[in-house]
Parts: sequence; C-alpha cells; structure tokens
Amino acid sequence: MTITINDRLDIPLSELRFTFSRASGPGGQHVNTADTKVTLIFDVEGSPSLNETMRKRIRHKLANRIGADGTLKLSCDSERSRTRNRDIVIRRFAEMLRHALVKPKRRRPTRPTKNSIKRRLATKKQRGNTKKTRKKPGLDE
Repeated sequence: MTITINDRLDIPLSELRFTFSRASGPGGQHVNTADTKVTLIFDVEGSPSLNETMRKRIRHKLANRIGADGTLKLSCDSERSRTRNRDIVIRRFAEMLRHALVKPKRRRPTRPTKNSIKRRLATKKQRGNTKKTRKKPGLDE
C-alpha cells in the first residue's frame, strides 16, 4: 500500500515506522492499559522515494520538525483508538509533505508607476511645506 502525496510522489507504507505508547488525557481505565498514542517516523534522508530536490525542499520547509538524525516525527493521541490515531497521523503526514513540496512562485521584480512616484513626491513636498509653516519667522537659515 502507498500514500499518494502528489502526482509525482507515492510513498510506500514500508518506508514509515510506527511506534505506540500510552496516551495522556481522558479515557478512564482504557487509557491506562492500551497503547493508543501513535508516532509516525519517516526517514527523510534515507528515503528512496524522494529525489534530491524533494529532499532539499522538505528539509527547508520542515526544518523545525526534522531531527538531527534526519527523521520526521509526527504523533497523534486525540482518539481512543490506535487505528484511528494511525489514520489521522498518516493523513497529517501526507498533507504536510504535500505543502512542503509545493514549488514557490518566483518573484518578478516590479517598478513603481510614474504616477505613484509623482504622488509620493507630492506628498513629501506637502509634508515639507507643512513643517515649514511651523517655523518662527526670520529663522529661514
């Protein structure tokens, strides 16, 4: 089974590692006995599914979520069911990678229009004249 990120990238489930632990919060006796918290671990540096461009973009966009060992870790303990938490964390992972792999639009430098330059200079002139009128007479220099 694979996770479809976008039209160029599918990540097989075999590249993801899951760990399970006890979740905090409400749930009564169930939360004390069942390991329902799911942590997804994805090795960004060692993944054969990613090319170097994708890897670089993911490293840049998700830098605060990738550890020193080059792994991306996500966890979920919002549900009382391990399978629901697993599905949620997989969905979050796919969405996160989808956003990280979006190629940013290149900024095209623009110039101000002639009229906007004229307006700006006219405003500056007006402001200067306003300040000039506040001076005491005879203090021109």
